[in-house]
Amino acid sequence: MLIGKDFDKIETNIFGFKFLEINALYGDTLIFIVALIFAYKVSKLGQKSHFFKYWKWFFIVFGIGFFMGGLGHSFFNYWGVPGKYASWLIGIVAVLFIELAMISIFPTVSNRKTLVQFAVLKLFVALGVEIILLSTLDLSVDPSKGLIVPTINSVIGLGLVLGGLAVHYQKKIGPSFRYLWLSTLVLIPNTAIQGMKINIHPYFDRNDFSHVLLIAGLFLYMKSINEYNKEVLALNA
Repeated sequence: MLIGKDFDKIETNIFGFKFLEINALYGDTLIFIVALIFAYKVSKLGQKSHFFKYWKWFFIVFGIGFFMGGLGHSFFNYWGVPGKYASWLIGIVAVLFIELAMISIFPTVSNRKTLVQFAVLKLFVALGVEIILLSTLDLSVDPSKGLIVPTINSVIGLGLVLGGLAVHYQKKIGPSFRYLWLSTLVLIPNTAIQGMKINIHPYFDRNDFSHVLLIAGLFLYMKSINEYNKEVLALNA
């Protein structure tokens, strides 16, 4: 185990191409597949409200971002740090869809516009700061610095809507939302894992550890969506 620094990157030669961290590509591709499956499942629920539409788009965008991240890891010898930019920027956008989904069912309709404006403003601030950092910082020594803004954006956004709003909705709307605030507890260790660079094994490093927690989080998201769908159907019966 290594803490505070990473293992040497594992290089794999396939058909003359030198891929780095092929295990990261496997993990990111698995997240991509799980996310697309959940997007399909949400679409099959048949609900037309913005809540379900935004969750579907979250799964799609989130999955694409991670697949791009896997490519960025494996093609690092050819693309360098810029190969990671797309996944970092897409990750910022993905959070917005969760925020919009949760805001769309806020009980006080008059406050929804204000909350949406805050979410959109945060999006543009995060994207702007990230682009400035990518343009000015030398990330060749430590590419993980490029994750600082996406991480902060996720902590703020998901903390407010999956932490704060989910607890509020559990009390005011239904018990289905408990799975969303529980998901935040599952994902909290990711901050320490990435920030402290906790690596268990060269073939199961901090990114692989994070992938396991992220997949668990996705399952909790889907569980909450399914349960809320049942509550909506019972209410309209």
